[in-house]
Amino acid sequence: MYQKDYILRMIEMLGEILRAIFGMIRKGSFEEAQHSISEAYITMLRKDSAFFHQIAPEKLTSTLIEEHNYTNEHLEILAELLFAEAELLNVKGNMLESLLFYRKSLILFEFVDKAYRTYSEERLSKIDAIQKRISSENKTS
Repeated sequence: MYQKDYILRMIEMLGEILRAIFGMIRKGSFEEAQHSISEAYITMLRKDSAFFHQIAPEKLTSTLIEEHNYTNEHLEILAELLFAEAELLNVKGNMLESLLFYRKSLILFEFVDKAYRTYSEERLSKIDAIQKRISSENKTS
């Protein structure tokens, strides 16, 4: 019971953090948004963002699950943070780097979607949005 309560509190906290980050991005406070994203990695996942950046997309889930005992909840949190980072990079005009973050986020969201086996309209719409973003960026590249 305590584990479930803790996870629910973490998810609520993540939602608040992400709303603040996207607000900063909309206002053009890119430095502040990046700082908040970096803090969120450490607060939520106990690792620096560089740790996740260095893992190749094709090894992301296996590395985190097998070597670091990450749960589906951890992976979903990471997917959200990678998505936020991709959005920030995209707005700043760094399309190529943002694509890598979108791809990693998509991999994690799709993995979590299959693992949970529960319907989540929010997750599915995020998967769809990321797929469209990647597709449109690949057409312009």
